[in-house]
Amino acid sequence: MNTMTLAQMDWDRYGNTFQKAIFETLYMVSITLLISSVLGLIIGLLLYTTRKGGILQNSVIYWVTNFLVNFIRPIPFIILLTAIGPLTDLVVQTRIGTDAAIVGMVVAATFGAARIFEQNLVAIDPGVIEAAKAMGASPLKIIFTVIIPEALGPLILGFTFMFIAIVDMSAMAGYIGAGGLGDFAIVYGYRSFNDAVTWTTVAVIIVIVQIAQLGGNWLSKKIMRR
Repeated sequence: MNTMTLAQMDWDRYGNTFQKAIFETLYMVSITLLISSVLGLIIGLLLYTTRKGGILQNSVIYWVTNFLVNFIRPIPFIILLTAIGPLTDLVVQTRIGTDAAIVGMVVAATFGAARIFEQNLVAIDPGVIEAAKAMGASPLKIIFTVIIPEALGPLILGFTFMFIAIVDMSAMAGYIGAGGLGDFAIVYGYRSFNDAVTWTTVAVIIVIVQIAQLGGNWLSKKIMRR
């Protein structure tokens, strides 16, 4: 492996473009994480509460929701981007660029997050929920005062995993002109046979991911110790 350092990249030539790529990546990841976390948590709660024995048990709703998650999750992200072209056109009036990529990233991340959140919720001690039901708590109150607080620590780790997956998606989104670090590495690194650019981009992505991982681990441990 060719070892390149940050100092070996031509900063006069690529510096401004590189900074813009970092901003575009953080923009795509932040918006996608925010929207998909909310939607994914809602779908995950729906899967958990409507399953057999759940506080809102409903086999029809569970089956439909579970089918949608299982149908969309296995689709490779780069194929999903093209498959939902009509939806992207409807939402942002284009299939190319950063906003177009965000639509595809939100769809992919939402259904992936839903399964992650459902798995974390399933780990909750059923006795805690039964105790809340015995005290006369409504299903809505149980969701917000028992289920979510009990699973908050693992859910934060789930958010961290999502963040890393979304960073990976943002890199692939460079193929539809979304910009970001993935596009920068492809255009100025891979296609230009410039290893310094490629490895500098890799280094920055690793730093971003490590910061998110360390932050998620710290916050999760802090909450679970309370």
